[in-house]
Amino acid sequence: MTLPSHIIAEDLSNAVLAAMADAAVAEIMPRWRSLTASEIRTKSADWDLVTDADVNAEIMLTAALKTLIDIPVVGEEATAADASLLDIVGAPGACWVVDPVDGTRNFVDGKESFACMIALVDEGRTQAAWITYPTTGREIHAAAGIGAFLDGERIVTPPPAEPFALRGAIGARFDHGGPDSVLERAATLGPASPIRFCAGWDYLDVITGLTDYVSFSRTLPWDHAPGSLIAREAGLDSRRHDGSEYLPGDGRSGILTAHPSVWQRVADALGQMPEAV
Repeated sequence: MTLPSHIIAEDLSNAVLAAMADAAVAEIMPRWRSLTASEIRTKSADWDLVTDADVNAEIMLTAALKTLIDIPVVGEEATAADASLLDIVGAPGACWVVDPVDGTRNFVDGKESFACMIALVDEGRTQAAWITYPTTGREIHAAAGIGAFLDGERIVTPPPAEPFALRGAIGARFDHGGPDSVLERAATLGPASPIRFCAGWDYLDVITGLTDYVSFSRTLPWDHAPGSLIAREAGLDSRRHDGSEYLPGDGRSGILTAHPSVWQRVADALGQMPEAV
């Protein structure tokens, strides 16, 4: 690590959570179910939405995080304007990674399933992560080698209760084969459904046992650096589909998260996932 090992402590964690709460109160929740048309825009495609809540919350969080540790901040919205910021995540040194409103489509649609996510990445690996759920007031966070904590209590995910009828969530919008082919393979394991299109909630589901595994095709760092670390610290495996380590800045696609007792069986059933488009 380039950061001092003692820096990821309770005081830092509490300060990050406080910054996330402040951004939610000031910029996110006042716009939930109150967005005007002028506050909603598209980025790379019609489905890729951004709102004033995303942009303004990221500005707040960027300023707050730099007062805690003055390192680069790689935010989803800032990266949309300057794609070169993405290179920082896999480069030597440390950075913050921020998704101010994860699940923007859900946010725009007035659904509860959106989140705010932050990760602290050092030398290409996630060292700490935080996810908050503004509509419920819940939070989950973790630090590498320390453990995962849901609403302040340590959480360890047990093995699936029905290991031969696994409940899965599949993200395959960006898969070359399309979502139907992946869902068909997943059905051999048990009931499978599409992801919530909010990684923060999908990771919470698998960590708390509402689902037994979750598989994603596209894996941008702000979507998966937080949840993948928290899942691993809760006792799950969260790796590329070929079994290799998930590194948020490596530019690759695909990540599968499940309990170690079933991870390989799920990976075998889903097959090698092609690179996401």
